[in-house]
Amino acid sequence: MPDAAPASPLDPSPSHRPPPPYLAESARVGIRRIRREDGEEFVARARESQDLHHPWLSPPVSAASFASYAARLIDDPTRHGFLVCTRDDGAIAGFININNVVEGSFRSGALGYGAFAHAAGRGLMAEGLALVVRYAFRRLGLHRLEINAQPDNTASLALARSAGFRREGYSPDFLFIDGAWRDHERWAITVEMTSPGATRA
Repeated sequence: MPDAAPASPLDPSPSHRPPPPYLAESARVGIRRIRREDGEEFVARARESQDLHHPWLSPPVSAASFASYAARLIDDPTRHGFLVCTRDDGAIAGFININNVVEGSFRSGALGYGAFAHAAGRGLMAEGLALVVRYAFRRLGLHRLEINAQPDNTASLALARSAGFRREGYSPDFLFIDGAWRDHERWAITVEMTSPGATRA
């Protein structure tokens, strides 16, 4: 009987490779960049979470819409897309994006985020948001991050407040969401507010 052939040294296909290492970790979660290969899990989680997300946000729920969504976050230098994953199993708990990044003397970006239903209410996004804020200030060199949330979106406002963001104002008819122009509260944090001894309004 001939000897068995040696195992193939070929790299597995991209869709079966393990995700890249986390950019930062806390007790329960890690954050990493979104990948095109995340589509199947992301879309499944988004479909499960439509009741939770409506009417505040609408992440992609099809392979085609995810492909466009991921491409914008990966290819556009003014955007950064992060996934919040549970460390024990690597499952996607939610997403946090930094949009509209302006460098130069402004060095600012606008945050958008959402938890998936299976992870909601467990404090995982609070850990993930703290990691993204620290990464944005220390690694991306940003000075200011802004969150815009509708006044009735109590979960989003609570997350902004718990992360140390301060309320800066109110913007009527700010964003077109769910078929209408919606009012938003503006919350922001600067790198100085995260330094030891900083006070927050």
